[in-house]
Amino acid sequence: MSRRINSLEAALGTLLFEKSRTSGFVLTAEGLRLLGYAESIESTLHMACEQVSGSGVALSGHVRMGCTEGFGSFFITPQLSHFVDAYPAISVDILPLPHFISLSKREADIVIALERPEHGPYVCCKLCDYKLQLYATQDYLDKHPPIRRPADLGKHSFISYVDDLAFSSELLYLANVLPGASANLRSTSVIAQFVAAQQGRSLAILPCFLAAQDPRLLPVLPAEINITRQFWMYCREDLRKLKRITLLWDYIRQVTEQNQGLLMGKTGEMLFAD
Repeated sequence: MSRRINSLEAALGTLLFEKSRTSGFVLTAEGLRLLGYAESIESTLHMACEQVSGSGVALSGHVRMGCTEGFGSFFITPQLSHFVDAYPAISVDILPLPHFISLSKREADIVIALERPEHGPYVCCKLCDYKLQLYATQDYLDKHPPIRRPADLGKHSFISYVDDLAFSSELLYLANVLPGASANLRSTSVIAQFVAAQQGRSLAILPCFLAAQDPRLLPVLPAEINITRQFWMYCREDLRKLKRITLLWDYIRQVTEQNQGLLMGKTGEMLFAD
């Protein structure tokens, strides 16, 4: 690899990589410019192959999808298990991570995020609305002071995000909905918050698509405390026309539309595409 890089740099007459003992090869400004051209050539080649190949070849290949941790683990992954059954020639990596995923660094081909990208060569659409509500177990409600109105929540403890480590301000529900509420346990992971709420020792604001599927968790003051957020889906412009990307993109839009009841807290049942 080192010899090939040296040969390419010699042919171009410019330095493409800085060599570091700690971080390995790092692209220079010239290297980053060349990368953009290389990605464009790669995408054009993929599309050319699809156009001249049979449909079986076109509907094959690999796609990497990045998304938020809770949505990726509790909604996207179950849905994609059905997708790969229907299209066994397409392999999918799912990256449900509690931080932003970068398309520019090629960490994923498609991203589902809490916020719309502000700039970049991306195709973007609003995927769906979803709701969050306050949840507790029946055991917690039986052992703690009754909750009849929001003012009663001052006597209760919560699990929430670590404010200064939240990767998006969209996650700071507790401070926005219940100023002054006390969180005696905090985590950067919504799944950790979900598991902690299951233990019956604190209240948690959780996405309905996650909590409503667990009969142990009950909504608390659902009429007074409910939050609506959005998911956005986007990919690089040069990838959007690839058939495997289009197929997965359209599939995700279909199943999220089909599951509006789950996403908005009206049902605890997940539906799958026929």
